[in-house]
Amino acid sequence: MSGGALAVAIIAAMLALMALRAPIWVTMFVPGFAGYWYASSSTALLAFLKGLVFARFSVYDLSVIPLFLLMGQFATQGGLSQALFRCAAAFVGHFRGGLAMAAMLACAAFGAVCGSSVATAATVAQVALPEMKRFRYDGGLANATLAAGGTLGILIPPSVVLIIYAIITEQNIAKLFAAAFIPGLIAAAGYVAAIAVAMRFRPDWGPAEPRVRWAERLRTVGGVWPVVAIFIAVFGGIYGGVFTPTEGAAVGTLSTFVAGVLNRELRWPQIKRSCLATAETTAMIFMIFVGADMLNATLALTQMPARFAELVTALQLPPLMVVAGVMLLYIVLGSVMDELSMILLTLPVIFPAVMQLDLHGLDATGKAIWFGMMVLSVVEIGLIAPPVGLNVYVVSGMAREVPMGITYRRVFIFLASDAVRITVLFAFPIVSLWLVKFVR
Repeated sequence: MSGGALAVAIIAAMLALMALRAPIWVTMFVPGFAGYWYASSSTALLAFLKGLVFARFSVYDLSVIPLFLLMGQFATQGGLSQALFRCAAAFVGHFRGGLAMAAMLACAAFGAVCGSSVATAATVAQVALPEMKRFRYDGGLANATLAAGGTLGILIPPSVVLIIYAIITEQNIAKLFAAAFIPGLIAAAGYVAAIAVAMRFRPDWGPAEPRVRWAERLRTVGGVWPVVAIFIAVFGGIYGGVFTPTEGAAVGTLSTFVAGVLNRELRWPQIKRSCLATAETTAMIFMIFVGADMLNATLALTQMPARFAELVTALQLPPLMVVAGVMLLYIVLGSVMDELSMILLTLPVIFPAVMQLDLHGLDATGKAIWFGMMVLSVVEIGLIAPPVGLNVYVVSGMAREVPMGITYRRVFIFLASDAVRITVLFAFPIVSLWLVKFVR
């Protein structure tokens, strides 16, 4: 069997296992294992497996993943989302759709200390959904708002997805975090604007709540100081050269833990739950790493990545058209795969080909960072777009009285905002790269 035929057989086997609903790491590891054995020998396979796990897990930069995950768990269990939502609602709740806007702003602020899309959506939903129900908000709009707001958890640093991209492509994590700030803020502003536009046409979807006096507004500001302090401590320390991203994650985790304890929300049951959830998620991510490494090593034996790069070059298509095609591929894959699996599976093949293209005249680092922002922006679409939309499923599970079809129809309000933002990032790389030049 030729290398190309073997690569096709491996991918077909992987898709078949996905259809059988096997764990995602199994769908990558098993075809990779069998293909490596076929392409080489049992001796070569055992020699590769002997060092596979150690080679992957001994990477120091990987320790940033469980640290930021634990930081997000402490933030989730520590009640920080409640203060954020109350503060945002005090300032914008009196507008039509104001509670939806407040939920979006709370998601943006909570994402700055969480780094997880699903956790951001689920945590803020616990606080925001009852309030929006009380003021008789349209159920579909409420669910769609929180599902879309959850995506800000991976767009605004710290982002686990962005960390994994940095590790795979060997890029500077601090620079990628800096590049994500402006796109993340644009995403939050775009979602708020989308709610405001929707209210112009359907004001009955989001009734206004009574205006809050300034004294009460200022009182709610005092409740969000832990989030502001943690954000400044972590990212101020990283960009000020005080510590590395991994050390910053440790500082953020400790700070979030202290804030939760002082808030009297983080007790032993919550601490235990946070540690267990972090361990489970870390194990899942690391097993996906192992499965992806096995599969990508086998595909490398078939010469598929090199041939793909040669094919892209031979097609002589405009470079930006190639990137646009890759973005469309990610949108399609996002309907059947989670974001981590998608990135781990595709980047080793796609990234080398993209780096050979002349994109906006950028150097190698600029191309890698800009492409990372494009991937990050497109990947989050899969979290809310039909037919899967993991965030939609999570939020709908908390508001079962709202048909999921209605929620998906409301989601298109936010997908329109995503389309505008991605077009801007695609056409103007400076939006992503401007802050990067200040990072050394």
